Amino acid sequence: MTGSESITNILIVGVGGQGILLASGILSEAALLAGHDVKKSEVHGMSQRGGAVNSHVRFGPKIFSPLIPAGQAQFVVALEKLEALRWAHYLVPGGTMVVNDFRLDPAAVTIGKLPYPEDVIGQLKSLQDCRVIVVDGPALSIQAGDIRTMNTVILGALSSLLELSEEHWHKAIEERIAKKDLLQINTSAFELGRQVDQDGKKS
Repeated sequence: MTGSESITNILIVGVGGQGILLASGILSEAALLAGHDVKKSEVHGMSQRGGAVNSHVRFGPKIFSPLIPAGQAQFVVALEKLEALRWAHYLVPGGTMVVNDFRLDPAAVTIGKLPYPEDVIGQLKSLQDCRVIVVDGPALSIQAGDIRTMNTVILGALSSLLELSEEHWHKAIEERIAKKDLLQINTSAFELGRQVDQDGKKS
């Protein structure tokens, strides 16, 4: 592939406190270790108050801009399912959504300004011309030993869809997570996510 066809665009979205920036950092590091040029951009929003957070990650032979235009992300990775719905328009036709089956109310819902939509997963699956992989992040993170590792579980599910070696992923996790006890739990969470098949079920 040449030009824009050789560039991978991944948008990671969710709510403040879910570890989106750690997930995008691990992804970026794995791509760097694989020899790619990488650009990353983050929008924190009201991250300390349950506000929306997103991170754009782009890698390939040469990347000039860190921002993914709407309609050009091959992957939208959502740590919260409503955020997946809000950012679905960023997908290319035929793109893939990796969605954590988890609800964490955004600020507008918490203060009663907006309702949380009904059957978000059903709405996602009804979208045309995209693949939706729903991952039971809460259950798998608890299995790994800490529900806070949902971000690493979802990253594991994404990893099986990308042409980045498992060795580079593990080295990136080691680089980004310094504490040994947290490293072991996150590594377990990543592997559990990696075992999720393309229908969103643990194989």
